[in-house]
Amino acid sequence: MRRPPGRVLTVAALAAWGFLAWVLLTWTLTVEQLVVGAALAIVVAVALAPLGPAVGPWWFFTPRRLVAIVRLLLVTAVRVVIANVKLSIRIWRPSRPLASGMVIVATQARTEGELAAVGIISSVVVDNQIVDIDRRSRHLQYHAVSVPTGSRRLVRTRVNGPVETLIEQLEDPHD
Repeated sequence: MRRPPGRVLTVAALAAWGFLAWVLLTWTLTVEQLVVGAALAIVVAVALAPLGPAVGPWWFFTPRRLVAIVRLLLVTAVRVVIANVKLSIRIWRPSRPLASGMVIVATQARTEGELAAVGIISSVVVDNQIVDIDRRSRHLQYHAVSVPTGSRRLVRTRVNGPVETLIEQLEDPHD
């Protein structure tokens, strides 16, 4: 079990995330813009550091995690394209029966981060949009464009299973 990061490491992690967010949101790379972004990131990081430890962006750069992230991005991109094509066909051919509704799916996600990642990433695919999370019973509720049929295991495989499997690969076995 690793020791939680110290205050300096937490401030550095929060400042790094804040600066990355600043750069992505402003999308301007002038010296002045970068200096203001860095200063704001440090001020916000110092203010937020007492709330608890944070993981820095460098966490992603271990080879095993980098491979898992690339796989997660690729699988999600493929699922997004397939879902959008299916939805387009459904729109162009309105005679197809509509089987939308709510579906409750079991989850193996344990932490808040895993639940958030599964909910957000699986909702990027237009087939299913996360609606509710029941942590106690470990279930996710989705609004589905087309409610999948079959056993609970099969439904989980179609909705959130692929995302959860890839997110599990991001975990550090030494944490």
